[in-house]
Amino acid sequence: MGLTPTDWKPMTTVGSGVAEIRLRGQQEHRVLYIAKFDEGIYILHAFEKKTQKTRRTDLELARRRLGDLVRLRSTPKEL
Repeated sequence: MGLTPTDWKPMTTVGSGVAEIRLRGQQEHRVLYIAKFDEGIYILHAFEKKTQKTRRTDLELARRRLGDLVRLRSTPKEL
């Protein structure tokens, strides 16, 4: 719909254009995504947040998936 989430922040530590949506309730959840490509929104990682600081393993996984996505998108498509 093109609307901005109400509770989000940029995650430049993961990569340019990556954002984090914060879901608050009895438990905290986070969704790291990138929405700058014309063909759609890519979810890089979703997880339950148990501490104030995001775990390094969660950030590294999202970075790795972003790298995979960029490589996949730059690979020529076969007909």
